[in-house]
Amino acid sequence: MKNICVYCGSNPGNRPEYIVAAKQLGTELVKRDIRLIYGGADVGIMGAIADQVLSLGGEVVGVMPQLLIDKEVAHTNLSELVVVDSMHQRKSTMEQLSDGFIALPGGLGTLEELFEILTWAQLGFHNKPCALLNIEAYFDYLCVFIKHAATEGFIKSTHADMLISKTDPAALIQAMENYTAPKAGKWINKAL
Repeated sequence: MKNICVYCGSNPGNRPEYIVAAKQLGTELVKRDIRLIYGGADVGIMGAIADQVLSLGGEVVGVMPQLLIDKEVAHTNLSELVVVDSMHQRKSTMEQLSDGFIALPGGLGTLEELFEILTWAQLGFHNKPCALLNIEAYFDYLCVFIKHAATEGFIKSTHADMLISKTDPAALIQAMENYTAPKAGKWINKAL
């Protein structure tokens, strides 16, 4: 993997461990010569991981709609800033540039990006790994809910198991490198 997309909060959250873990992930990306693809902001966890990668000599590509650039949240020292017209184009561009996807703690936008890319994997639109860096048990309830949805028959267990979750950045990237997309076939059950 040469390019990993990271979805994460534009806020730092309430625990310093979130920023610490983002920096650890940034360090691991640089160690492995992996380019960071992310939303392009200079604030919150987004800014922390970008700054860490850049400070260690790594490459960072931000993807941001012009509307957000106009609000002055764009990082001004990136290796590259790709300017797009919409949030939809942003997500599509990030997918095209990336070999895998990691969600760090974040809010609705982070969750929406994660679920869209995971849905695209379920539909077979891509075969790239989707993962959570589960810092301070942030995603524990989400993982429980996904398993619950599988138990209730709304997600195939094969698809629920596609989402990789680890607490250590190095172990997470290793699991992503070892990932093989499932061949689950149809996801719709027409029997009532």
